[in-house]
Amino acid sequence: MRWVALSAVVAALVSISSFGFATVFQVQPGVFDPDGTGIVTAQWIGRQGLPDDVGKANQALFLQKDGPTSANASAFAVIGGVEGLTLTELGFDYRNDGHCGAGAPRFNVTLPDGRYFFFGCVYGNPQVTESAPGWTRIRWKDGEGTVFPAGNYEWPGFGVSGVVVQSIAIVFDEGTDQGSGFAFLDNININGSLIGKPTVRTP
Repeated sequence: MRWVALSAVVAALVSISSFGFATVFQVQPGVFDPDGTGIVTAQWIGRQGLPDDVGKANQALFLQKDGPTSANASAFAVIGGVEGLTLTELGFDYRNDGHCGAGAPRFNVTLPDGRYFFFGCVYGNPQVTESAPGWTRIRWKDGEGTVFPAGNYEWPGFGVSGVVVQSIAIVFDEGTDQGSGFAFLDNININGSLIGKPTVRTP
């Protein structure tokens, strides 16, 4: 039930945040907290991420649930500019002092017919890069990572002609009873484009 309500919030934000151009991605943080618990936070924070190619902001996406997993609250970020994309790969880098669990942080990917799928952090393919000490890279693409459907259907696969996405969100809803209760993310990967700040225009 929590995801049904959250998906309505995500759908509304997608309509606001999408630029309508496939070469522009926007990552818009938000919180779902209908009971007013105050335990969830989602924001971009400077000087907490990996070095940027241009500038020195070095932002990271901070997602936190500072309370029990059972609380009806989630931190999330909606990725604008993805509607109509054929997905070839997904991923992010997470800082090792934060949480990487089965359900958080995760991608929620929704298709136009309403089917949706979960990409939980621990089920992605982990990679350690020498250029990013203290961080772990997570990837999903053909042959890498496991995708879980929300219903009795199968993930159609990456790069399948005619299969497009309706929306993508990153969700954090596992609390301090499951781990640290927070995550710092950077280099959010959509089809090979790395997003390390709120808005990125790709070549």
